Amino acid sequence: MKLVLVQALRAFAALLVVVHHAQFETAALAIRTNLAFRPSTLLPWPVGVDVFFVISGFIIVYASASLYGRPGGRRRFLAHRVARLVPLYWLLSAAYLAVALAVPGLLTGEAGASGLDPASIAASFLFWPMLRPDGTALPLYGLGWTLNCEMFFYAVFAIGIGWGRRAAVAWLVAALGLLVLSRAAFPDMPMPLAFWTSPIILEFAFGAALGLARAEGFRIGLPVRAMLCAGGLTLLMLVPEPSLALHPFVYGIPSALLVAAAALGHDPASSGDDSPSLSVRAAAALGDASYALYLVHPFVLRGTREALVRSGLGPVLGAWPSLGLMIGLAVLVSLAVYRLVERPLTRRARRLLDPGPRERLGSEKALEAAVPHVPPRTKRI
Repeated sequence: MKLVLVQALRAFAALLVVVHHAQFETAALAIRTNLAFRPSTLLPWPVGVDVFFVISGFIIVYASASLYGRPGGRRRFLAHRVARLVPLYWLLSAAYLAVALAVPGLLTGEAGASGLDPASIAASFLFWPMLRPDGTALPLYGLGWTLNCEMFFYAVFAIGIGWGRRAAVAWLVAALGLLVLSRAAFPDMPMPLAFWTSPIILEFAFGAALGLARAEGFRIGLPVRAMLCAGGLTLLMLVPEPSLALHPFVYGIPSALLVAAAALGHDPASSGDDSPSLSVRAAAALGDASYALYLVHPFVLRGTREALVRSGLGPVLGAWPSLGLMIGLAVLVSLAVYRLVERPLTRRARRLLDPGPRERLGSEKALEAAVPHVPPRTKRI
């Protein structure tokens, strides 16, 4: 049984990123069609990535209970993670490469000729951070920088998974902390060390600590959760954009407050007589498709923008309705991609990489099933 509030928060995080990019596309639409448009600054929209990283740390620790200290646990963990991330990312990276070669003018400078050299393309598919000829550290498909972070996090966590849950989390927090400190001591590190020691990786540690707390039976009541949620959102609305060194604290801590509010209390799905509301279930369904939404939405946004410009419908609809249309189509397409493409690819990849007993280990959808339910002595505040 999955934690529907965590899944709903994943949907929220994905939508933050989608809104950020949709506003960029709408601004370009407005310029080309003489529309007035001022992007919203209500929230720092890219912070959706920070929320994702904290959730990822939580999920990996909490959902891996059947792997800790088990023979072959490291291999199974990595096999399941590769099966989860790689197929859809490779598919869409290949699609991005095809578009960049066939219609280069349709893409931004991010996919310019400097990112199409063989070394950069190979590094992108291997999740290996490297500087492209234009000096950026982005992979071919720019969104993939977050997956480079994820893969590194998985590799570090896999080292400790054979030692038991508490030891694995202690190892992870210590390792990530030391990596960030080494970056502070040696700021001119070469790639990929400079990428792997970025302070943003501490957000995985925040999530891992929350995952351990949940697994150990720590719970907080609804009033405290409401305060954490309100505090996290307020901080995000008020704080200025941070420097790289302060990023995990200015954005990561509010993100961790939101995850704590969603993850450390009674979940509606855990009780048959307290089923989640329709809105929560809908958000959780979108949370299931959040990975597809994250990877697919740039294609949908750019395609919709071009369709609105070339059809002449952009000026008719106006800027904000056009933005809403882009977001709505991105959500619908991602739900279809999740059901028709991502899930079948993931199942096949998992059978290929882990042909043993078909246990749902290390799966986001096994958040509750993969671990014992609340221990008898649940700690509450």
